[in-house]
Amino acid sequence: MKGLQLSLILLLALIQFTCQTDDSYKIKAADPIFLGNTLSKLTDIIVYDIFSPPVASRIYAYASIAGYEALRHGHPGYPSLAGTIHELKEVPPATSDLVNYDIAAVFAFANVGRTLIFSEPKMDEFVAELKMQYSDAGVPKKVLDQSIAYGLGVKEHVMEWAKQDKYNQTRTFPKFDIRDEEGRWQPTPPDYMEGIEPHWNDIRPLIIDSAQQFTPPLPTKYDMNEDSEFYKQTKHVYETGINLDEERTSIAQFWDCNPYVSHHKGHVMFATKKITPGGHWMGIAQVAAHKDSADIMKTAKTYVYTSIALLMLLLVAGMKSTGAI
Repeated sequence: MKGLQLSLILLLALIQFTCQTDDSYKIKAADPIFLGNTLSKLTDIIVYDIFSPPVASRIYAYASIAGYEALRHGHPGYPSLAGTIHELKEVPPATSDLVNYDIAAVFAFANVGRTLIFSEPKMDEFVAELKMQYSDAGVPKKVLDQSIAYGLGVKEHVMEWAKQDKYNQTRTFPKFDIRDEEGRWQPTPPDYMEGIEPHWNDIRPLIIDSAQQFTPPLPTKYDMNEDSEFYKQTKHVYETGINLDEERTSIAQFWDCNPYVSHHKGHVMFATKKITPGGHWMGIAQVAAHKDSADIMKTAKTYVYTSIALLMLLLVAGMKSTGAI
């Protein structure tokens, strides 16, 4: 009798241990490192593809919105962005109980990013690595498959909404009108690059009424009189540039976010690809979330709020832009 009781106790303990082991993957899947690594990969590809700062901000915003909207269903208390973001409809929850929203959010983020970049194979390779990492973490195949499928559904939902933002239409609008007027922006040597996104203020805003809702102050009036404020500011920039010390040089290099810098040495020209200003701030948000030990939901919220702010800032800046945002 005692032997039977002992056997039953051991059997129950084994069943309990097995159940705990089966669910242990959920803790690993909830690690925000998966979302953080996906953001880092998206940034790497944006740098590689040389997207302009405004276009990069759009990529970050839509990928972050997809990640947040997929994830929030697994984290009660976090509301949908629908109703706050213009024309965005609420993403419905999954119909399968097998879906892990932490996993689904990462694939929603990655696949929206993939849709908006040029180098799709680079993201495909990263997504394949993600699948292996989740499998190695013990995620059951059925759970992984269902979670990825839901993430792809969220991607379709967000991209259907994204198509209505006038981005595609602005690709056909006239380029910046270059005129020989005093004080008007003009391409400069040696590259004579054209003005960036002169119609960006036509893009659908996310949370403000329009690009005109907040009017930034006009730039200092162009005036080359030595007593003018414009001349004094220009001279200050010039003198600072020729008198840089090590600290100032380091600060300038840290904030130098020109995504495409050409170098000319004699007849040789080569280019350096770098992060965009938006990518820089998304990286800062990533570091801040990590230092705060934020969970995956708080991390996703940090990314989406930062990316929305970036896109809105560039829309408002575009309203007063003279061709180069």
